[in-house]
Amino acid sequence: MGSRMKKPLGPSWKEVLVYQCLCFVFNRGLPGKKCGNIIVKAEEMGNCRESVMMQFCGNKLDKKDFFGKSDPFLVFYRCNEDGTFTTCHKTEVVKNTLNPVWQAFKIPVRALCNGDYDRTIKIECYDWDRDGSHDFIGEFSTSYRELSRGQSQFNVYEVVNPKKKGKKKKYLNSGTVSHNGHCPFVLFILFIHSFLYLALLFHYCTLLLLSHYRTCFPGNPTQPTSLHYMSPYQMNAYAMAMKAVGEIIQDYDSDKMFPALGFGAKLPPDGRVSHEFALNGNPQNPYCAGVDGVMEAYYQSLKSVCLYGPTNFSPVINHVARYAASVKDGSQYFILLIITDGVISDMAQTKESIVNASCHPMSIIIIGVGPAEFDAMIELDGDEVRISSKGRYAERDIVQFVPFRDYTDRTGNHILSMARLAKDVLAEIPDQFLSYMRIRGIKPSPAPPPYTPPGHPLQTQI
Repeated sequence: MGSRMKKPLGPSWKEVLVYQCLCFVFNRGLPGKKCGNIIVKAEEMGNCRESVMMQFCGNKLDKKDFFGKSDPFLVFYRCNEDGTFTTCHKTEVVKNTLNPVWQAFKIPVRALCNGDYDRTIKIECYDWDRDGSHDFIGEFSTSYRELSRGQSQFNVYEVVNPKKKGKKKKYLNSGTVSHNGHCPFVLFILFIHSFLYLALLFHYCTLLLLSHYRTCFPGNPTQPTSLHYMSPYQMNAYAMAMKAVGEIIQDYDSDKMFPALGFGAKLPPDGRVSHEFALNGNPQNPYCAGVDGVMEAYYQSLKSVCLYGPTNFSPVINHVARYAASVKDGSQYFILLIITDGVISDMAQTKESIVNASCHPMSIIIIGVGPAEFDAMIELDGDEVRISSKGRYAERDIVQFVPFRDYTDRTGNHILSMARLAKDVLAEIPDQFLSYMRIRGIKPSPAPPPYTPPGHPLQTQI
C-alpha cells in the first residue's frame, strides 16, 4: 500500500486521448479540403474533493451602456499547467447597475485551481450585450488561498482595463470587486469534504442535533485547573467546541430546539450519580433554544451539579439510538455530539452501542479536549479498523473523532481555528448520511423552487 506505483508500460492516457482525437480529424475530414485543427490540452486532475461557496459584489464599475448603466457579469478562469487559461465559471448578469451583487455559487475547488491553492485565478468583468459582443470592463487576479481569507480588506480587488491604463496617465481602475462573506461557509470558505451533498439535507429530511457534553472531569469549574473553568474573559474548550460545531449544524435543523444532556455527575438534591441528565434541569423537556440556549444550560449546570465519575458513554448513545430507531422513512437524521477529556469506563458496552446504532439514522461526533491521550477515541472512530463487538461489525462508519488541541491557534485567532475544527468535525457526516439513505433505498424529495426576494434586480443567465 505504501510503495510507489511503477509507471505502466505503453502510452499514457494523455497520449491515447490525443491519438484518438487526431484519428477522428483525419478519418472524418473531407477529401481535398482543409477541415481545420483540433488542439487537445489535458491535465491530470488532482484528488481534491472539496467544494466551496463564494459570493462577489461590484462597486462603481464603469458605465458602458449609452442609455443606461451597465449589465455586469464575471467570468472565472483557471490557470493551466502551460500558463494558458480555461473558463471554469460564469456568474449571472445583473441588469442596469454599477454596483452589482452576484448570487452566491458553489464550485469544486479543483475546477478553480485543481487543488493548488496558490495557482492563479483570473477574473474578468464584462458588460452584457444582447448581440454577444460583451464590452470588457476590466480584470483582476487572485488565488484560492487569498479567497479563503473571506470578507476582508485583502479581498477587495481593483478591476483594471489594461488598454485604458496604457492610454490614460490618471487612470486608476474601472471599479472594484469584493469577495462578500455573508455566511459561515463564505466567510471562512469552509472546505467541508463533499459538503455539496449537504444541500440534499433540505430535501431528504429534518436534521436533528442532540448535543451531549461530558461533565465529569475532576476539578472545580471555578478553578483554572479545570477544563470546565468558567473564565470571565474567554470560553473554555468545551464551550468553544460546542459553539463552533453547533452553529454550523443548527442551520440544518427545522426548529433549532436541541435536547442537551450531561453525564458523569452527582445531581441535587440527593447527590445521586447520573450518566444521562438534562443540562437545563428539566428531564421532561431537555430541549434548549438554539446553540445559545445549549450554552446557557451548560453554564447553569456547572453551578448546580458535582462533577463525578465513572465515565460511561453507552447510556447517551443508547438514548439517541432509541429515538433514531423509531424513524424508518428517512424524515429525520440524528447527530450526537460528545465532548470528552478522553476517559471512558465502559469501552466494551460503548462499542456494542455503536455497532447497534450503526443501522439507525444517526452519526456520532466526538471532540476530545485536554492533554490526555485519546487512543480509546481513535479506536471508536473506526477509520482504520471497522469497529466490532462480540464478533459483529458495524454496518457503516458513524463515528468521527477529532482532538480539540490540534485546532488551538497560537496567534489567538479563535474564529479561524474554530472554522477549521468545524470543517474537520463535519468531514464525514455527508457520506455517513448518504450511506444510510442508500442502504435503505431512501431517495430525496423534489427540491423546492428557488426563492426570489421581492424587488430583486432582474437577472439574465448567460
